[in-house]
Amino acid sequence: MQYRRFGKTGRNVSVIGFGAWAIGSAWGHVDDKDSLAALHAAADAGVTLIDTADVYGDGHSESLIGRFLRERKGEGFFVATKMGRSVPQVPENYNPDAFRAWVDASRERLGVDRLDLIQLHCPPTPVFYSPETFAALDELVADGSIASYGVSVEKVEEALKAIEFPGVATIQIIYNIMRERPADHFLAEAKRRDVGVLARVPLSSGMLTGKMTRATKFEADDHRQFNRHGESFDVGETFSGVDYDAALDFVEQLRGLVPGGATMAQFALRWILMNEGVTAAIPGAKNPDQARANAAAADLAPLTGETMARIKALYDERIKPLVHQRW
Repeated sequence: MQYRRFGKTGRNVSVIGFGAWAIGSAWGHVDDKDSLAALHAAADAGVTLIDTADVYGDGHSESLIGRFLRERKGEGFFVATKMGRSVPQVPENYNPDAFRAWVDASRERLGVDRLDLIQLHCPPTPVFYSPETFAALDELVADGSIASYGVSVEKVEEALKAIEFPGVATIQIIYNIMRERPADHFLAEAKRRDVGVLARVPLSSGMLTGKMTRATKFEADDHRQFNRHGESFDVGETFSGVDYDAALDFVEQLRGLVPGGATMAQFALRWILMNEGVTAAIPGAKNPDQARANAAAADLAPLTGETMARIKALYDERIKPLVHQRW
């Protein structure tokens, strides 16, 4: 495992984190015993960063992580959680009283006195233009309820606006082989400002594992079934906003670039880490084998310049026209 500085948090975290959406909800059936075993397997492989949210299973993900932290007491994990998606998405719902209630609830579920990091969970765009919002978060830092705060965003423009506020320590953004726009300008600017970056949806909802086919079926409560066209939240969160069949065709073109001894998922995660503007990728895992395989991506040799150029050419030809300017 490798570790990088997580921006203004001042902490070093593993470059492969544990994304805890899948152990909470919206990814089909998952067993709590498997979820806890996955967390332990990740920790044993050197993972120190865990990302969750209060709405993942209506707090269930946070509660499981709280149990895990008690079982691994004193080992120094960094837990990032998120808040704000449990209410109607209008700017006025992002206010100091709500922040206090949400933070206190997360602290209780996680079993901690102070949150390592709270992130606004893809709030409405006007929130990014509200100094009062970030002043309220500064107050939570000042009173010791949170150590740092950041923002999870849908669009590059939202990320660039958010990091104008000096208290913003981190940004979480979709960045993967099928969503490359953050590398155009944002990642370099975040690094310049010492803002940590979490690359979420790093495997494009599992598409970049290379295991899906046109015959793959998803459970009714799996967002890859119910949010294909953005029915429940931003369509960009599901398969990076790329049409399923087009994504499958793209993955077939990538197969020949995967180095021997690596899985396609590990290859896709290693691609993300090639950009030093990214602190960590946060793939999900529902069982120990997935967690160990994800962590092993950090040990792969850097991708060659030729491989990176071929990936870029494929993206420019097949995917860029579909997603690049949308997010």
